[in-house]
Parts: sequence; C-alpha cells; structure tokens
Amino acid sequence: MKRLDRLLRPRHIAVLGAGWALNVIEQTRKMGFDGPVWPIHPSKAEIGGLKAYASVADLPEAPDATFVGVNRFATVDVTRELVERGAGGAICFAAGWTEAGEPELQQKLIAAAGDMPILGPNCYGVINYLDGALLWPDQHGGVRVENGVALISQSSNIVVNLAMQQRGLPVAYIACLGNAAVVGLAELAGALLDDPRVTAIGMYIEGIDDAPAFARFAARAEALGKGVVTIKSGKTEASRSAAASHTASLAGGGAASSAFLAQLGVAEVNSPAEMIETLKIFHIHGPRLGSRLCSLSCSGGEAGMVADLAAPFGLQFPPVPKLTSERLSNTLGPIVSVANPLDYNTFIWGDLEKTTEVFSAMLEPYDAGLYVIDLPREDRCDPSSYFPALEAISNAQNACGKPAFPVVTISENMNEARVQALMAQGLCPLMGFETALAAIRAAQTPAGIEGWQPLAALPARHTRLLSEAEGKVLLAAAGVPVPRSVTGATLQDVTQAAVGLQPPFALKGLGFAHKTEAGAVRLGLNTLEGQAGMPGATGYLVEEMVTGALAEMLLGISRDPVYGITLTLGMGGVTAEVLADTVTLVWPLDEAAILTALRRLRLWPLLDGYRGRPRADVAAFARIACSLGALMAGDDRLEEIEINPVLLRETGAVAVDALIRRDEND
Repeated sequence: MKRLDRLLRPRHIAVLGAGWALNVIEQTRKMGFDGPVWPIHPSKAEIGGLKAYASVADLPEAPDATFVGVNRFATVDVTRELVERGAGGAICFAAGWTEAGEPELQQKLIAAAGDMPILGPNCYGVINYLDGALLWPDQHGGVRVENGVALISQSSNIVVNLAMQQRGLPVAYIACLGNAAVVGLAELAGALLDDPRVTAIGMYIEGIDDAPAFARFAARAEALGKGVVTIKSGKTEASRSAAASHTASLAGGGAASSAFLAQLGVAEVNSPAEMIETLKIFHIHGPRLGSRLCSLSCSGGEAGMVADLAAPFGLQFPPVPKLTSERLSNTLGPIVSVANPLDYNTFIWGDLEKTTEVFSAMLEPYDAGLYVIDLPREDRCDPSSYFPALEAISNAQNACGKPAFPVVTISENMNEARVQALMAQGLCPLMGFETALAAIRAAQTPAGIEGWQPLAALPARHTRLLSEAEGKVLLAAAGVPVPRSVTGATLQDVTQAAVGLQPPFALKGLGFAHKTEAGAVRLGLNTLEGQAGMPGATGYLVEEMVTGALAEMLLGISRDPVYGITLTLGMGGVTAEVLADTVTLVWPLDEAAILTALRRLRLWPLLDGYRGRPRADVAAFARIACSLGALMAGDDRLEEIEINPVLLRETGAVAVDALIRRDEND
C-alpha cells in the first residue's frame, strides 16, 4: 500500500478538538461518508451525537485518517500517539509553526510523525469527492463525482475559494499542504495523480520544495496523459537576493520558476479563473491542445473582439483554406464574407442542419474551434432558440473529432447547470473571453523535454568575486573565446607587458563589479602611454579590442536555491537592464534549446539579418552558453558566471567581460 492511500481514501476517520471536530463531523454527514467517525476528547462523552473516546489508545482500531484540531503543542503529542497506534495519517490544523517563527516546534512535529504522513501543519485538510471522505473543518462547494480533477494548494484560503466555483468543473479531490513539513508537494500530487479517477491536476504553488521530485511527478503526468496547470505565486519579488550581476535582477520575479515549469510541460496561468477553465479543457480533452484555431460567431463585433483579445496570448487563427471557404459559401450564401474569425451572421440561426454543416466545415481543417455563444438569462428569458446552435457545436465536435469550445463572452451568460449538462455531452464550455483565451493558450503548452530534470540545489554559502583577469583565465580553460590580454598591478606594468598586443586596446581597472559605472573602462586606445590611474583599482587589465561586432549579448549562469542552475541570455551591454530583453532557462540544456530560446527575444530580428543586416553567429553564442553550463555543473565551487557583453560577429563570438563568483573558501 502506498504511503498516502489511507489518509486520502480512509475507511474510518478520527477527529480531535471540540469545535473543529464538530465541524468535521457535520461535513462528513453532508458528504455521505459511510465509514465510522470517531471523536476523541478527554472529558466529553459525545460530540455531534457520536460517542467520544478519551484518547487515541481507546479507539476501536487504528484510524486511517485523523483530523487534529487541537493547539500546536498538543498536536505534537497527539501525532506521537497516532504513530504508536499505527494510524494511517493526519491533518495538522493548528497554526504557529515555522511560518510564525517557531521552526523548532515544527521540527518536533516532524520527529513525532516519523514515517506517518501528515498534511500541514497550518493546513485546512483534504476532501475526497469520489469516495465521500473528508477531513475538512468548514463549508465547501463541492459534490460527489465519479471522476474529476484534483486541486492542491499551499494556501488553504485559495483552495477554499476554488471549492466554491460555479463554472461546472468536476472536482475529485481538494487537498492543502500548509507548511508541508512531512508530505511535500510532489508526493501529494503524485498520490492524487495515481488515482485513475483523477483526470488532471491544478496547483496553487508558493514554493517548490524538491524540484527534481516535482520533475519526476510531471514526467509521470505526461506518461498518463493528464494535464497539470499551476499558479505560481511570488512573481513580483526576486527569487533570491540581488547579487553583483545584471543576471540576478533580470532573472528574478518568477522567471526561473516559469522556465522550470515550461521545460516540464506544465501549464502556468495567472488566476484561479484561468486555472478552472484550463482544468476543464484538460478534463474533457486532455493536454497538448493544437495551435491552429478557428473562431465562429454570429456577430462581427464578437469576431473582432476574439481577434483583438487573442493577440496578446499569441493565439493563431490561420486563413480559411480555399476548399473550406467554398464549402462555407455554399451554405452561408454570397453576403457572408468567409474569414477566420468567422462572422457567420444569423441567416442560418435556428436551422440545425445548416448550422451543423457550417460549424463542421469550419472546424475540419483546424485543431480546435471557438464557438462564441452567450445564452439569455434563464431565470428571466427563454434560451430555447439557442439550443440548435449548442447542438450543432456538439455535432461538429463529434463529426470532426476535434475540440469545439462553446465560449461565452462573460461568465454570467451560461449557468452552472447548463455547463454541467454540456460537459456531460463531452463539450467544454469556457467562461469569459479573456479567461477562455488564456486557458486555451495554457492548454497548448508543449510537452516537456523527455527525461529532463534539474540538478540538485546546493546549500547557500558565502562567495567571493574573482577579478576579471582570473575569470578570463577560467573561461579560456573551459573553451570560451576571450580577447588576448595582459594584467599587472600598475599601469606601468601593463604598458610594458602589452608590447605584443595589437591596438586598439581596452584598458580596465580590476576590483569593480561594474567597471563602466566606476569609470574603470577605457576603450579604443591606440596607445597606453600617458594614461591616468583609476582610483580604487586593485590592478589593471589590457585587452585587444574585438572588432566587427554585430551585437552585444548577455549570458549569465548562476546557482538557484530551488532549481539548481539557471541560465539567462539576452541583449546585453550597459543597457541590458533597460532593454530587459532576456530569457531564463533551467540547466541542463543543449545548443538546440538555447537557439530556440534566442528566438523568443523581442530583438531577435536584429540577430537574424533584419533589413539586410548581416546575421550574427548565434550558434557560436549557444556553444559558449553550453560551455558555461558544463563548467558550472562540473564545479560545485562556482556560484555565478556572467559575461556581459558577449560580442557576436558574423563568424564567432567573444566574451569581453566576465564576472565570476566562487565559494569564498576556495
């Protein structure tokens, strides 16, 4: 038996804590749980009409699942008693642990739990809508289902809100993690994923505790054909404290987490509504929705709005093929202009046969179709004239074997009962234009890199900054092209040593993280004679200047406390942070992945021969990136490497500046 089976699918439930226990008992009754529920209280004879037991030891047998609703100090003792009795697992409800500055108390709880799984502490609980079992101390909006999606949250209140949704999403499980002291995100998600009745997973994530384990979970979901969609919080804060480099600031704000999820093929959305609509798509159609879309509406205004709102999501509405256009015109007549998005007008409204023909003909050459249809208020109006259109959408989906989405412009315009009825037919209504489009884009998330998982993160440590001269030696040894150079303690030293170099020269003062800002860079020098010193410099570096550069690029690779190693690449130079045109990836990577990422830059055309410009050697840049990644992955002493800029030429690329941090004890 797997570790979480008894906790998630219990035969019997124990509850502790007078007030909270009563709430759990009431919710088990409403859910129709058919197993015994055993209240535990040292002085009460009964709670909620059920016999109460004085202690865990007095229970008829070891409980499969226990809701521990007592204070945090008593929670530790109760957890120890449950372990001694052989219980299957527990929900630890009380707050006041690590999140409140009491990590030592949380460590005592972990020690008391041993091998017994607990969710929490600081956790609302779990609801199993499939079997009618729950350990939940409050109201919830769900009902029993035969299959559906699982919702997991590190915030109890977020998932409480999701539980009240009225968008027709069938929910199989709701589970909270709280502080995730014993059971982590990947373990809980994996246990829910393995239930064959679970069709997809939705997660609200505050932090990923074990990135390699999460990667294994995502690979398992891919193998099972079950979609995973996440909301990752904290995007407005840097993922780690700012370092001396540009990379640290440019790669912050959720860039690393988004890269990690994308490389695993996990969809990411921004709001609970987008998550719900994406999960509906996954529940009905599964993940990996095709990218070629068509849109149909009986209004030019709706057609135009679809096109406008879809543009920021990068959704594609390819032109209608010639044969399809002719087929549509045969039914719609000469007045209707065939296009995609299509305004089919109202000439066929109410005619099931013609509507089915138009809806099917339009869908056939595409991967999926959006059918804009807002029903009248069913409490005040008669929606029956819209039923032929809904039936035609279903007929088109069945005829073409492709997703046909009824889309309402605002979510109020289709009630929950209607959504549920359509979903029972295999249709997936989507609620609200922008939310629907965001969900469709999320459902198009490509599959992850097969077999990929990040490197393990290293503990935090103090580091020191290498001089640029030291850094260039390290880069050259790793096969990264660098300019010919000399170093010296004084200007006189480097002037004498530079006799073998060819001008123009770059003269740099050592000992500065950002030499340009410190006035410690002089470029285009034909001679070094007569140069003044640079206050604060610890030494000097003279290099042959690189000529023929087409672009300045930034390339940074650094340790990440969660994802192991991250790589940031983009447009560089002194304006790197102003341009903010970068892409962040998670190592390991190959040259092909780096070249693909470069094409996501806004200024990619400047590298690719824009308006007759020469093409930059981006392949050389990708080779340098892979060399840096291999260097970092092979040397645990290294903390961060940034080259800004890497100068790209028509042939070749050269690293002309280097900022490297390494373990201070090395």
